[in-house]
Amino acid sequence: MSSQPQSAGAALVVTFAVAVAGAFAPAAHAQTYPAKPIRMIIPFPPGGNTDIIARSIAGRMSEVLGQQFIIENRGGAGSMLGTEVLSKSPSDGYTVGFVSAAHVFNPALFTKMPYDSIRDFTPIGIAADVPTMIVAHPTLPVKSLKELVALAKKNPGKLNYATSGAGTVGHLATELLSSRAGLQMVHIPYKGSGQAITDVVAGHVTLMAATMTVFVPHVKAGKLRALGVTSTKRSPALPDVPTIAEQGFPGYEVSSAFGMLGPANMPAAAVKTLNAALAKALQDPKVRESLSSQGAEPVGSTPEAYDQHLRSEIARWQKIVQQVGIKADQN
Repeated sequence: MSSQPQSAGAALVVTFAVAVAGAFAPAAHAQTYPAKPIRMIIPFPPGGNTDIIARSIAGRMSEVLGQQFIIENRGGAGSMLGTEVLSKSPSDGYTVGFVSAAHVFNPALFTKMPYDSIRDFTPIGIAADVPTMIVAHPTLPVKSLKELVALAKKNPGKLNYATSGAGTVGHLATELLSSRAGLQMVHIPYKGSGQAITDVVAGHVTLMAATMTVFVPHVKAGKLRALGVTSTKRSPALPDVPTIAEQGFPGYEVSSAFGMLGPANMPAAAVKTLNAALAKALQDPKVRESLSSQGAEPVGSTPEAYDQHLRSEIARWQKIVQQVGIKADQN
């Protein structure tokens, strides 16, 4: 007679145990993340600004999380090739991307893209902000932006400038300056910063614009001459280099935020864990010194702040591109 109530009681205990286990399953999953290495897609070739900054941070994040970041460089199409791969990756927290300002430029430059720059991604956080710099080879007879503008006006269509690609921050920064100053210079786009810098240092092209990270060592070594930075204030890495705004172009500003994204619909727990690891990595004195020495300002924003930044910058550059008439061509 007593066996039936005991069976019912046992069933109740089992049911309760299953319910409790189910209730705590998400927490247990969150505690074990990451349980394996994380793939980090960098949508640019090795040796460029994005690659340098990402690797500076990824090493410390690996230590914080106890899992390796496997770097995968997928350059091409103004960063869209690698970013498309990211957008189509599993949303399990084990694939992230490290993007540059190209992510907010591309919607203004291309009428057709293989992804939506907002809808198809999960913001994790801004890692760093880096101003763009315009540099010249020492053989070019200019020592300031004023002298460059004067030389370019005397020789319309004869000065060439290199960038890491059409539609990159260097391209947009130079075209914005050309529009403001009334200059005609020829754009020489490369497939990444590495080869472009090699050619500029060698004097094959005498001007270049890119985020200043790749220029600092060459400027300090006297191989390149810095003419101006595009931020609103001078960079601590090269405090003697004036801003473009203070050289006769008030209101001129081009910043380049580097941030970490995941595919759309990433688990909130994974986003929180990655954001916390990013913030902790950016607090490390060695990481901060490494970034600052290259002209990069550590940021470490929340996912929400990064989302707001992406939306506002996309809208801002759509207006600028339309006004200036910049095209992501290959001329």
